[in-house]
Amino acid sequence: MSDMKRDIVALSVGIALFAAALLVPENMAVLRFVLFLLAFAVSGAEVIANAFKGILRGNVFNENTLMVIAAIGAFCIREYGEAVFVVLFYRVGEMFEDYAVRKSRKSIREVMAICPEYANLLVDGQIRRVDPDEAAVGDTILVSVGEKVPLDGIVTDGESFVDTSALTGESVPRKVGVNDEILSGCINKNAALQIKVTKTFEASTVSRILELVESASARKSSSEKFITKFAKYYTPVVLVCALLLAVVPPLLMEGAAFSDYVYRALSFLVVSCPCALVISVPLAFFGGIGAAAKKGVLIKGGNYLETLSKAENAVFDKTGTLTKGSFSVRRITPAGMDEAELLELTAHAENVSLHPIAQSIKEAYGRSVDISRIGTSEEMAGYGVKTVVDGRTVLAGNTKLMKTIGADCHDNGEGTYVHIAVDGRYAGNILIADEIKSDAKNGIALLKKAGIRKTFMLTGDTGRTAEKIAGQLGIDCVKSELLPHEKVAELEKILADAKGKTVYVGDGINDAPVLARADVGIAMGALGSDAAVEAADIVIMTDEVAKIETAVRIARKTMRIAGQNIVFSVAVKVGILILCSLNIVGMDVAVFGDVGVMVLAVLNSFRVLK
Repeated sequence: MSDMKRDIVALSVGIALFAAALLVPENMAVLRFVLFLLAFAVSGAEVIANAFKGILRGNVFNENTLMVIAAIGAFCIREYGEAVFVVLFYRVGEMFEDYAVRKSRKSIREVMAICPEYANLLVDGQIRRVDPDEAAVGDTILVSVGEKVPLDGIVTDGESFVDTSALTGESVPRKVGVNDEILSGCINKNAALQIKVTKTFEASTVSRILELVESASARKSSSEKFITKFAKYYTPVVLVCALLLAVVPPLLMEGAAFSDYVYRALSFLVVSCPCALVISVPLAFFGGIGAAAKKGVLIKGGNYLETLSKAENAVFDKTGTLTKGSFSVRRITPAGMDEAELLELTAHAENVSLHPIAQSIKEAYGRSVDISRIGTSEEMAGYGVKTVVDGRTVLAGNTKLMKTIGADCHDNGEGTYVHIAVDGRYAGNILIADEIKSDAKNGIALLKKAGIRKTFMLTGDTGRTAEKIAGQLGIDCVKSELLPHEKVAELEKILADAKGKTVYVGDGINDAPVLARADVGIAMGALGSDAAVEAADIVIMTDEVAKIETAVRIARKTMRIAGQNIVFSVAVKVGILILCSLNIVGMDVAVFGDVGVMVLAVLNSFRVLK
């Protein structure tokens, strides 16, 4: 029998015994007492067990201990019905809590379920089923219809649709074919695929997601830390107050009965239990992380969720973040040589670079690069490359690189220009164009609507291109032609002048330092570099700009709900504590002040899942 079913049975039996005891006439006192005692034992067995476990572990001051002390005290003053009512209502509250936690964990369990159990390794035409971590980079695996893709790779044979909903939250299947990249965790829907492995299991997308989700709960927000510390010191204080309330007035006030003030103290003890705060606030954050995961937004901890809720400034990288990062050569303009020669030299010079611009030039060249023709090569971050090709020194990069040799060249804002110089003489340029992401403009507009006051773009691209893209997207401030360390310096200035928190959104290796420095770093995870994903606090698995607003909205809703729970719980408890002390209300209202408030706060936490 599952824990949930066992709890329901115990609670049902306890309620039945409690109801039977209430129906027994008062002149049958022994039978009435036995039924109440049985009801207490059946429904409160777990509470009593947890209280003793806590005491044995040194955690004396917990909500279970408070419940047991209050119930035993009520038996001692012959308030049998209220003693049983305390544990019954408390168990009902715990069941609501368990249900809420299961609901919150459902989204995260769905993410955890993406982990593949095996990989079909193709060796000499034979299929061998192995653990995913046994496959190496360069191996070929077969993924049949309905199977999960176990490792990141490139499709070498076959064409199919894959379900990426577990990774991105998007329900529309994506078509993949030969030479297309495919991510682990996807489900193959239509036809068998052969895939060449490009990353080991430890470095694959699915492993990174699992690691992020598993570590999220370990990073508590300041609100959660405050509640934990508050409960630790609050509980012994209220125990002392309850003891003083039971003992001091009867000793100092003539005619005051011990039984009366013991009852007041027990009621005080019940209502003072901080379980509503201890449970509902972390539950709100847990629900927020789960709700975001369901939308394809992985948040690494409650602390980042809390910081994101206070964001008022958003800073963006350009390439791969606001644009697709899929460059293509649009125009070749030679100076002193023909187009074919200029493209050939540039493709060989850019062979060492992994930048998308370099890749687009090699694709436009359309042939294999002859490594034997290439001598020494140096990639200069923020400038370009310097490579010896056929004994000639080729420089390929931006206008800043050309200025180092005194070449006078300009960009006109049509796109990104790669300028080329051979043996110190300007040889022409290649125009590379990138496309703005389809949802980027809407994503920026949604962020502003959500309360982001100012947007910035920091890019290494040329001024004209950056200004043009910023104007199209509605970005407020642009800083262009920045080297990686200059991006950090610009972000420092923004942080110094900004009101509220600042988020930085990027995807490249050179974005890792800036992501780490921002109040909240957001990485475009599906296509982003490993370094960017590791440095970021939040990962957008869909690479959609609009999902940033989704994350902000979830964060703010989570904080609103956590705040409501804190204010509501404290206000109701303080009010009932005063009323219990003055003997205006009894144990029944005290129980509502504890468990009833907890149930309402937990139900309120449910709203973050919507």
